[in-house]
Amino acid sequence: MEEIDFIIDEAREAMNGSVAHLEKSFLNIRAGKASPQMLGSVFVDYYGSQTPLSQIANVNVPDARTITIQPYEKSMLQPIEKAIMIANLGFNPMNNGDLIIISVPPLTEERRRDLVKQAKAEAEEAKIGIRNHRKDANTDIKKQEKEGVSEDVCKVAEETIQKLTDSFIKKVEEHLVQKEAEIMKV
Repeated sequence: MEEIDFIIDEAREAMNGSVAHLEKSFLNIRAGKASPQMLGSVFVDYYGSQTPLSQIANVNVPDARTITIQPYEKSMLQPIEKAIMIANLGFNPMNNGDLIIISVPPLTEERRRDLVKQAKAEAEEAKIGIRNHRKDANTDIKKQEKEGVSEDVCKVAEETIQKLTDSFIKKVEEHLVQKEAEIMKV
């Protein structure tokens, strides 16, 4: 019985992980508003090692369309500017000698549709992950049944796993609807 509870808890944790991964992925999909996460994939050559931008500069968002980057060392202005260009995020950084200013252009209708497709693909990946966790849990439950756990207990456990799966897939759908609305809002 304890083993069955453990399997259910393990499945819940794994499904939670899939939803958390989706939320993190959604942060990288920009929705028109400037945010420091947009530069999360930028790595700068800092004295020979690739370092995340956030570790060598202060990244701020003074308004919805602007990102400012103030390096801790002035000598890093050029390498940061270069790294942003290399990251190919569609931004055109401007260096004023003290900080780098990025104007976030408004999204075109076509770009919005592409981002919605990207969000849907991420959501589908999360659902597949959740279903795989369900399959793994059900396989473990079947093993427990072969090892002598009663059929009724296993049946209840499988129903619990299915309810968990349904609730986590519903969460993914809710996140997707929210992200779609955020992307399509002009």
